[in-house]
Amino acid sequence: MHEFRSHGRILAAAAFAAALAGGPATAKVSAEKAAELGGEKYTCMGAERAGTESGVAEYTGKFQGEWPGMEEEAGYRPGPYADEEPLFTIRADNMDEYADQLTPGQKALFEAYPDSFYMKVYPSHRDFKNRDWVCDIVKKNATSAEITDDGLGVTGTTGAHPFPFPEGGLQAIWNVINPHRAWTEQVVYDIANVYENGSVAWGRQRFMTLNPGNHPDPDERKSFTDKINAYFYAEFIEPPRDAGFTAVGYQPNNFAEDATNSWQYQPGLRRVRQAPEVGFDYPVPPAGMRNTDDDYLFNGSPERFTWRLVGKKEFYVPYHNFKINDPSIDYDELIGDHTVNPEYVRYELHRVWVVEGTLKEGVRHNYGKRVLYVDEDTWLALWADNYDKREQLWRPNFVNYFYSPESQGFHRGVSVYHDLTAQTYEAGYLVNEAGDDWWTLNEPLKPSQFSAEALARKGR
Repeated sequence: MHEFRSHGRILAAAAFAAALAGGPATAKVSAEKAAELGGEKYTCMGAERAGTESGVAEYTGKFQGEWPGMEEEAGYRPGPYADEEPLFTIRADNMDEYADQLTPGQKALFEAYPDSFYMKVYPSHRDFKNRDWVCDIVKKNATSAEITDDGLGVTGTTGAHPFPFPEGGLQAIWNVINPHRAWTEQVVYDIANVYENGSVAWGRQRFMTLNPGNHPDPDERKSFTDKINAYFYAEFIEPPRDAGFTAVGYQPNNFAEDATNSWQYQPGLRRVRQAPEVGFDYPVPPAGMRNTDDDYLFNGSPERFTWRLVGKKEFYVPYHNFKINDPSIDYDELIGDHTVNPEYVRYELHRVWVVEGTLKEGVRHNYGKRVLYVDEDTWLALWADNYDKREQLWRPNFVNYFYSPESQGFHRGVSVYHDLTAQTYEAGYLVNEAGDDWWTLNEPLKPSQFSAEALARKGR
């Protein structure tokens, strides 16, 4: 097994890491540098093609929209690696052997829950390629995108991240905010809030999003200077006390000019009201076990943190997690006392960008520091370690992504948010028991479905 272990080398020299951290936030790369995208050294997304001796796979990009043996046109699929066996399992009693490739949050979970948390490590794969037009946008953004408005906005074309060769923390976090995702999503998902004594409080939501900038039609695609980044719709079905409560709204592209806006319908009042501020550390219902800006591990305005691009390193991270969304797995089997059942979580060794945010003086947030571990191939945040204001590790969170043929990109599945202090956790975006309401992706939706007027009509 030793051939799959990394020696934990930072993949850039210390001087280079320092340059990444403090480099110019608005620099564009040359046409010559942009031309390297999709070449021998870099993928079209800006990741390194080469694998490593320690076990990170070489990028192949051999699958685009499908893979050999794929049968289902929609709904759950087991993926192309379903028959693989794990290479090894990391547990509390052997984690020191793999310490250089584990995040502080992973180590803390081993220590806190030695009988419940473990990591099954599988072969690394980098076989999925985005749509060609996504690659085209990345190359276009490389020579044109810039940070604007003191870090609160960017320019460039939507549909992909703006900075394939990031030169600082702000560029990196704007990539995290704007990776390529599905154009639309519709789902009924469950939420499990698990308490220290093992009891579970359940929630269920009907959920929709519309990301105009990811429209498959090039004539419909937008610029990061347009007003709307994404629309959202969330309707509570359970628990019964919250049934019918519905929120709609949007997130802007530029946070110097606007903020996340939401309107809420409360059945008891039978009226629509604009919600107070719902960004940053606003607690997410039904139990408030995570923040609004914990969705996707980070979203929304970057303004309350000072961002630093630490560099790139190899870590064991959740990857290719098809199985955890399998409808054959019932919640009694999936939801454990301290975390989701590790038998259904797949980890692989990958290179990730490490992006660190430190809370600015004089602003409010319940995190003092947050560290994101971001996939080099997609700019999706896979793991996050969040610290309180005493610099104590508090909330290690992760998202289980799977590749979606409908959107030809990776899509979030079960998202897990731990609280080490309270010894609780939330597992959200659970679809195992959703039946026909499993994820529906890239089916047309209209902005009017996310308006306050539409919400008012719902309440009549």
